[in-house]
Amino acid sequence: MDGAILHSIAIRTLISPMGNILRPRQAALWLACSLSAQAAFAVTPDELHQHPVWLTLGHYQPDRFGAGYTSQADDSSFFLSENGKTSPREELEATLAAIQEPGEGNNHARCRFPARDAWLREQLDLPADPVVCPAYDEWAAELNTEKVTLVFAASYLNSPSSMFGHTFLRLDPPQEDEEADLLLANTISYAADAAEHDSELLFAYRGIFGGYPGITSIRPYYEMIRLYNDIEHRDLWEYTLNLTQPEVDTMLAHTWEIQDKNFDYYFFDENCAYRLLALIDAARPGTNLLGEVSTHAIPSDTVRWVRDADLVESIHYRPSAATAVSHSLDTLPRDHQTLAAAIANGYVQVNGPEMQQLSTQERAWVLDATYDYVRYQSEARGWPREFSAPLSHQLLISRSQIDDAQEIPPVPEPLVRDDQGHDTFRVSLGSGQLDHAEFTQLTLRPAYHDVLDPPEGYRSGAQLQFLRLDARLYHDNDELQVEQIVGVEIRSLSPRNQFFSPISWQVGFGGRRTDTGTQRVLTPYLEGGAGGSWSLNYNTQAFAVATADLEIDDDIRRGYDFAPGADLGLLHQNNRFSLLAGAKTKAWIISSQHRQDQLYVKGNLHIGREFSLFAEFTREDHFNRYQSIWQAGIHAYF
Repeated sequence: MDGAILHSIAIRTLISPMGNILRPRQAALWLACSLSAQAAFAVTPDELHQHPVWLTLGHYQPDRFGAGYTSQADDSSFFLSENGKTSPREELEATLAAIQEPGEGNNHARCRFPARDAWLREQLDLPADPVVCPAYDEWAAELNTEKVTLVFAASYLNSPSSMFGHTFLRLDPPQEDEEADLLLANTISYAADAAEHDSELLFAYRGIFGGYPGITSIRPYYEMIRLYNDIEHRDLWEYTLNLTQPEVDTMLAHTWEIQDKNFDYYFFDENCAYRLLALIDAARPGTNLLGEVSTHAIPSDTVRWVRDADLVESIHYRPSAATAVSHSLDTLPRDHQTLAAAIANGYVQVNGPEMQQLSTQERAWVLDATYDYVRYQSEARGWPREFSAPLSHQLLISRSQIDDAQEIPPVPEPLVRDDQGHDTFRVSLGSGQLDHAEFTQLTLRPAYHDVLDPPEGYRSGAQLQFLRLDARLYHDNDELQVEQIVGVEIRSLSPRNQFFSPISWQVGFGGRRTDTGTQRVLTPYLEGGAGGSWSLNYNTQAFAVATADLEIDDDIRRGYDFAPGADLGLLHQNNRFSLLAGAKTKAWIISSQHRQDQLYVKGNLHIGREFSLFAEFTREDHFNRYQSIWQAGIHAYF
């Protein structure tokens, strides 16, 4: 499209045939569609239903089998044609007819689908007559959006819906001065519409297999901060996008079209991050962010794709309340931390002799850190107000009497963001030996991270893997075996201290090779455990976890077996290498009635964030037989 034609469209957009000037938001929306047409593929009117922009606005994806398309929208109100879900052509024809019908008002097609309407009028050179849409105009004016910011909430293993992190869009109003409060901005969020009484396990199951509808909703930013930043201990990263005002208006128009419309929610692919990529694709045609999605859409990966598409203008870090409190406490020497804990728990008076012995600066920092901790425990952990309120008041009064002390330094921004950590898809190739039988092993893991992977950009002590496949080729008989299939494997080793006492836990299910005493068979399993972890220094922690294992298979004498047990170990993580060592014991009590003891050492040497060399050794006593298993190889992250 040359400059003269573009200029003609822009003028035609601003002035209707009757000479009326369109409202600025409408003009910007028409102009956005005019500009975006340059980035899309040229098609004839007969092929307009196959135009990438139309397919994006209809959320159409190619059928896996056949040459057709199916929309991911699962709400009949999203379509104007009875066959609109599976026919982009019929939906376009129905939309074209509906937007040319006389009339106006909230129920008119032009008001229900403003993004479609603007794009079709630009493509087909239809008159851009003004239309009165009270609900849409009021909604858009209330949002008053100048910039859009992609917000990433870090992973939170204690909630199945947030294990991979979460993304949403913040709608930033015009920043007339630096004092403008973005906390009052609105957000666009997509999430599963789950019942309040659903348990976490039910939520995880239905989320994986598409048992929930997903809803796009608008919420104030301060509510999202309250949920993610203050309650769930999750740091927020804010990525302001470089969308132009016309592109922002197009995004809002399409958001209006899908708001409160059902899209089946799938935990691993059609999730919060996936839907936001679709909105960005609609705002700036040609980005094709959804084209990056293959088997899964991990929020941190989608942030990488947005960043790599040169869509990010600036980045801001917002630490969680828990991060800020931990930072305040960590600035204190160990003996001052003990004093702060004693004050917070009522064992030492705020102005007691222990405090008077400190210098003015030391006393100020102890008071500041203790106040932050008490306030956090009161708001996030429900400490009784009759205890926390008077104590907070005393701490504030004592602190106000110190004038010349420096405040605790602010939380430093992490050197590595979540989107800068290793890629989540991992391929591993190794060679090893099982009791003198040599093998080569290939492992495929679509996502996400284990405790021995490069730790930068990930939570310390956290592990989350799904759909991992371990396949072995034994050299003595050229037999190819599936060694293990991991459905989901989660591990959270959060160190305890005098201020926080998180539970370390693990859960997993899948299929694995197990020794029945006479043969090794692939057996479905379910395992879990809970315990504690304690920090030995900055990079090393010890853990003790009580475990429980269940195996079910016809090759087991009674068809199933159950084993309580324990896992004791040490974990060291740094940017050069990671090491895990420990001892496990299990007592199988149903079918085989024997103990299984194991000593293990596993280590990864990190080569940047793209590769790791790994080695592991296990010595096992099983059915009164000792055997050794070792393996070494390389991990590659994509």
